[in-house]
Amino acid sequence: MTTETTSAGNFRCGYIAIVGRPNVGKSTLMNTLIGAKVSITSRKAQTTRHRITGIQTYDDAQFIYVDTPGFQTRHANALNKTLNKTVTNTLISSDLILFVVEAGTFGPADQQVVDLLPTEVPVILVINKADRVKDKAALMPFAQQVASKFNFAAIVPVSAKLRFQLDGLEKELKALLPENEAIFGPDDITDRSEKFMASEIVREKLFRFVGDELPYTSTVLIEKFEQEGDLRRVFAAILVERDTHKSMIIGNKGARLKEVSTQARLDMEKLFGGPVYLEIWVKVKSGWADNEAGLRAYGYE
Repeated sequence: MTTETTSAGNFRCGYIAIVGRPNVGKSTLMNTLIGAKVSITSRKAQTTRHRITGIQTYDDAQFIYVDTPGFQTRHANALNKTLNKTVTNTLISSDLILFVVEAGTFGPADQQVVDLLPTEVPVILVINKADRVKDKAALMPFAQQVASKFNFAAIVPVSAKLRFQLDGLEKELKALLPENEAIFGPDDITDRSEKFMASEIVREKLFRFVGDELPYTSTVLIEKFEQEGDLRRVFAAILVERDTHKSMIIGNKGARLKEVSTQARLDMEKLFGGPVYLEIWVKVKSGWADNEAGLRAYGYE
């Protein structure tokens, strides 16, 4: 990362949407590209629910990545309709699009995302998890199969987890970005507030430690976020729809909630660069995920 940004001339800057079906590694890809964890990751579908912006600045370019929710085909409630609207709005307002697929796998859910891709915006096909393909010769016919679905500006096999071919991906991105002045400062890594990032960190730990038992209609609200010097005091509420979900999250004698809280606090301290006092409650609020007004109140666009 550079300590000063170039203004005009050959400097390139633009918004890059990262799209794909759930669980293809979009958030991991963005976090690795910018060298910091600003988008939460989990094996569970629907981890990313908001547009998360990650920023990487070099001497001659600023990449503004926008991680989007995976396009949802299940549960036709207000939450999923809102998530899908977020995806489509991001696509048409971006300078570039990264369409991420998993190496060797292309199904109906991937095709649904292809059908959303605008023809007026350059799209790079990113074949993620290429390291998992034992027969590397199989990558070429797979790439050709997916390439036949859309007129991609470039095709790049990568491994976001191992940083394989990410330099090559950045080279392709830079060539396609428009010439613009930098939009963000040289040290910015996201445009999201610390309060927002705190809620995302708690939600990630919830997915990680409760796993498949956790209903997808759970969310996190930061009810109070205070800063005194380097110390941040965070008071969070986990919203669930049923009492059984509440006891599931709390766990035996509160053990599971304590683990979520401890790991979330450690991640916050690493991200914020200072001590964090964190309190988490679990509250039951039935029907929140199918109430459009409620979704807006909870920060869903």
